[in-house]
Amino acid sequence: MAGETVIKPDLQFVNRVIAAGGDTVKKCYQCDTCSVVCNPTPDSKPFPRKEMLQAQWGLKEVVQSPDIWLCHQCSDCTVYCPRGAKPGEVMGALRKMCIEEYATPPQLAKMVGDCRYLPVLIAFPVVLLLFMLKFTGMIGVGSGLSIPAGPIVYSKMFPTFWLIDAIFVPAFFFAAAVLGKGVLTFWKDLNANNPWKVRVEGNLVGNLIETLKDILLHNRFRLCETTYTRSTNHLFLVFGFIFLAIVTTWGFLNEWVLHHESPYFMFSPIKLLAMVGTAGLLYGIYNIIKERKANAEKAGFGSYFDWLLIYVVFAVGATGLLSWLFRLVHIPILAYPTYFLHLTSVFFLFFYAPYTKMAHMVYRTVAMLYARMSGRGF
Repeated sequence: MAGETVIKPDLQFVNRVIAAGGDTVKKCYQCDTCSVVCNPTPDSKPFPRKEMLQAQWGLKEVVQSPDIWLCHQCSDCTVYCPRGAKPGEVMGALRKMCIEEYATPPQLAKMVGDCRYLPVLIAFPVVLLLFMLKFTGMIGVGSGLSIPAGPIVYSKMFPTFWLIDAIFVPAFFFAAAVLGKGVLTFWKDLNANNPWKVRVEGNLVGNLIETLKDILLHNRFRLCETTYTRSTNHLFLVFGFIFLAIVTTWGFLNEWVLHHESPYFMFSPIKLLAMVGTAGLLYGIYNIIKERKANAEKAGFGSYFDWLLIYVVFAVGATGLLSWLFRLVHIPILAYPTYFLHLTSVFFLFFYAPYTKMAHMVYRTVAMLYARMSGRGF
């Protein structure tokens, strides 16, 4: 028959959705309440109803849909769902599966999404940094960690700058390469497999700039109602990250180009920017944790995948702040181990970024760009 569509359900895919955090997906009976109450959804072919149907039927092509990324998981749909199907949680599970689909290697993505492997994932940067400390002589044979005498200067842990950069620079480029490969393949699939047969038109650079403006200002995110404050908290977190990224780049240029060694003067511009960035990051992540727990009953508690990134970001901010405070009050026995934990958490955050919820910032950008250029109402 002309125009017929052959549907090939995959029951294993349904089980994967359930395991990824979408355990309520089968409760959905397609009433469409979720799409009606969702403010950010486009008027044409709105989400998340169709994604719930595709997930129920085991249509694994749903992980290649841009619409799973247009959802900001504000949980309006979850609150008003008459069956408790929690569409927001299911969409989150589909995004996790999308990251696994496009990550390289996919096995590492599965490990990051499984709490059983967390000790192994943490052990990798710990062992790597301990090896470097052994190389610099801070760990002696049978004597444990050697605390440097005199003023607390964290560069004493790695007296030769290239040692620390030999760890973090390759980690950064590894993460960038994995993310780049993933999103390029995702973009290709969006244009090849999109179910609406729309044409992507317009200036790529101009549309990308407009998309980034929407993301930075959280224009779509602020349309949500149930967890509206989350958009504000998220803004603090985002700009905290941006400021700290500037600080990191600034420090790298000081080290390798200008040859200005740390530590810096307390009220130097780089220090002040670091303080503002740390304050924004900690304020945002603390309120995100508080808000998520307060709204857990009506909006969903979130999966392990959600909370992993939240606590890693908190660890980065908290250990960074504590290592600074311990240096100010001169407590070497606490300062150096805390800084070691800070380096561990920073490595964890960036090295595993292509496999954690951190990857959202790239995949969501690509999906929103595609939606804007294909006339999806963005």
